[in-house]
Amino acid sequence: MNNFQESLKDGKETEEAVLSIIKQKYPNSHIIDGYFKDYDIYVPEKDMGIEVKKDVKSQETGNLVVEIEFGGKPSALSTTKADYWVFYDGESYIWITPNKLKAVVTNLGTISKFTGKGDTKSKKAYLMPKNIIIKFASAITKS
Repeated sequence: MNNFQESLKDGKETEEAVLSIIKQKYPNSHIIDGYFKDYDIYVPEKDMGIEVKKDVKSQETGNLVVEIEFGGKPSALSTTKADYWVFYDGESYIWITPNKLKAVVTNLGTISKFTGKGDTKSKKAYLMPKNIIIKFASAITKS
């Protein structure tokens, strides 16, 4: 299996885990099938979208990667239509609104440009200390 397929499978597993948390309160919630860049999970009871990001490497680096551009085009946080972003770091789910996340990263983050494992194009992303995002998070849930 190549890196992209492994990352996709890993991402889907994380989406399923977040969905199971959401379904406890909103049972009609579901993952959006196929490619849909606005968000990963839809909560019909609240007409709300949720974007899920997994960054287990943040356990080593202390930073979460918050992508804003891919292949020279705005992406991720720059284009999201989600109402919440959920970062999974391997231990906890960190829930934050995109507006709060944008304010935090633009004021306190450092922009880096790199090509991610399995990517063919470079991305721009904020490297943001996880403890700062946690400070501004709406909720933290343990896995």
